[in-house]
Amino acid sequence: MKRICVFLLLLSLFSAVTSIGLGQGRPRRVGDQQTTPQTTSPTPPPVKSGGPPVLGGANYPNNRKPEAQPEPSATPPEEVDAGDIIRVDTTLITIPVSVMDRDGRYIPNLQKDDFRIWEDDVEQNVAFFASVDKPFSVVLMLDTSPSTQFRLEEIQDAAISFVNQLRVDDKVMVVSFNEDVKILTDFTTDRSKLERAIYRANTDSGTSIYDAVDIVINKHLARTQGRKAIVLFTDGVDTTSDKATYETTVIDAQELDALIYPVQYNTAFDMGQVVQAPTVTIDVFGQILGGIFGGGTNGGGMRRPSGRRPRGTSRGDYEIGGRYLEELANSTGGREYRADSLQNMSTAFANVAEELRRQYSIGYYPKRSPEAGQRRMIRVRAKQPNLAVRSRDSYIFNPSNTPENSAQSNAPVMRKTNE
Repeated sequence: MKRICVFLLLLSLFSAVTSIGLGQGRPRRVGDQQTTPQTTSPTPPPVKSGGPPVLGGANYPNNRKPEAQPEPSATPPEEVDAGDIIRVDTTLITIPVSVMDRDGRYIPNLQKDDFRIWEDDVEQNVAFFASVDKPFSVVLMLDTSPSTQFRLEEIQDAAISFVNQLRVDDKVMVVSFNEDVKILTDFTTDRSKLERAIYRANTDSGTSIYDAVDIVINKHLARTQGRKAIVLFTDGVDTTSDKATYETTVIDAQELDALIYPVQYNTAFDMGQVVQAPTVTIDVFGQILGGIFGGGTNGGGMRRPSGRRPRGTSRGDYEIGGRYLEELANSTGGREYRADSLQNMSTAFANVAEELRRQYSIGYYPKRSPEAGQRRMIRVRAKQPNLAVRSRDSYIFNPSNTPENSAQSNAPVMRKTNE
């Protein structure tokens, strides 16, 4: 019994010692003065929702928590091919294009990749493409020289028919020219006004076609924005121009972003009959008709005292006139039409109206920057076989062609500005 009491006493003493040791090993509560040194960086306290961010302690260098480095962009810089380099301060050359099959039918619904274009035999990258369906500003120029006197009514009827085939929002200016150049009406969409203007056209002596083209291009179309065209109804023979020439007007046309459609009627047969008649007969008709057969101030069909034919009556004059109209059309991307009869005249005007409604616009940045006054040759082809593409064959670069001058256009275009 005595042994049991001693054992219980020893057991109680051991338990008491163990409890004291465990009590001193517990973590010290808040308010204890002694702290245990920390060997690791403390974890920043969590940020409460809506509260300000908590700064890390002095354990971060310079009392700042290291900022997370931004991850590299997932999209690398876009690589471009040599032909796709972005060009700055470079003119975008845009040209209107018509595409037809072998039967002369217009081809719609073509896309950018259906075309190839060359400048000075160097292939370019098509940078701009549009299927054009915007209004035109059209100048209708009527030759009212003496040789049109007996056909003037037919010409007027065909011209009115042409105007009525244009879209309602196409603007038309009517100009007549003989020795003088007359603006019968400025650009308007009023069909009644245009009809009255066309019927005001009257014949008179002389033919100042070069002066007329010069005035229309430099005084009216050069500052006109948007799509532009000239429909030039004439035999092409100049007799009285004194301010412009064949050469100057062709250069003006090449610098202008407008199409020119000559509708040529042939008066050479009538002139040939008069020229081949006896001199006395020529003089009589010249006096009676006042020189209506293209003589103008040179005396109509009468021969000059020197024996030379008056200006505008020889076969050479008509050959020059034909080349002039052809060059205007080819250099601007238009087309020349013949109007030897009333039916041909109406058909020609109808074809011009249709073509103005069916065009594409193609643009490119020249790989070799042009210099002021430099001529560049252009060639456009369709990739599909058996398609004919018609466009201007050249342009003359003018540095006055700036985006500011073309602000109202879809794309910068070649433009000649006259201050």
